[in-house]
Amino acid sequence: MTNSPLVAVPTAALSLENATAEDRVLWAAECFGDRLVMTTSFGIQSAVMLHLVTRTTPDIPVVFIDTGYLFPETYHFADRLTDRLKLNLKVYNPAMTAARQEALYGREWEQGIQGIERYNFINKIEPMERAVRELGATAWLTGLRRAQASTRRDLKVVHRQNKITKVHPIIDWDNRRVYHYLKEHDLPYHPFWEQGYVSVGDWHSSSKLLEGMTEEETRFGGLKRECGLHENSGRADYQI
Repeated sequence: MTNSPLVAVPTAALSLENATAEDRVLWAAECFGDRLVMTTSFGIQSAVMLHLVTRTTPDIPVVFIDTGYLFPETYHFADRLTDRLKLNLKVYNPAMTAARQEALYGREWEQGIQGIERYNFINKIEPMERAVRELGATAWLTGLRRAQASTRRDLKVVHRQNKITKVHPIIDWDNRRVYHYLKEHDLPYHPFWEQGYVSVGDWHSSSKLLEGMTEEETRFGGLKRECGLHENSGRADYQI
C-alpha cells in the first residue's frame, strides 16, 4: 500500500484519466487497502460496478443505504446480485424510521427543495456518514458517470470530497459501453429497465424516461439530481 495516499491523489487524478476502469480499481485497492469501500444502490446498471470491483477485490465492503422507500423489485434484485457475486454487503438504514419521519415532517419529497434536502440528509447522507465512520473508510468507489447528468459532467476519475477520496472507475463510460459490459458478462439490468426506467431509487422520486426528458429529470421530478452524497456541501444543517 502507498505510504501517503493523500499525496498520490493529485497525481492519480491526471494519470488515471486515460487508464482502464479495471486499472482504476486496482490503483484504489493498492493505495487504500482495507480502508476502501464501495457503494451500490442496486439501481438500473449497478451490476456493472459490483462485478467490475469484486473481480479483483472480492472482500471489499459494499455499502447499501436502505432508505426504507425502495421498490420491492429493488430488494429482490439486491438479494440476487448479493448471492451471485458473493458480496460483502453492509446495509445501513436511517436512524429515524419512515413512519416517524412522515408523522413529524409529512411527505418531505413533496415539499420542494428544502423538504427534499432534509429527506436526503435523514435517509442517505447521515447513514452514509455513519458507514464511513464505522468501517474506517478513507476512500470510496462509486459508479458515477459523466453521461448521467450535468452535475457530473466535470467530475474527475479521483478527487477529494470533504474528508474522503472518491474514485469513479467508469466515469467516462457511456450507455453503450455499459450495455456491452453487461452482455459480455451475462449480468442483469434492474428489472425496471424493461419498463422504461434509466435510474431507480426511492419509489416516490423515480420516474420513467419519457420523450423529451433528460436522464436527470427522472429523479425528484427534475428538481434535484444529487441527493447530497456526491456533493462537497452535502452535509445539511439538520439533526435527527
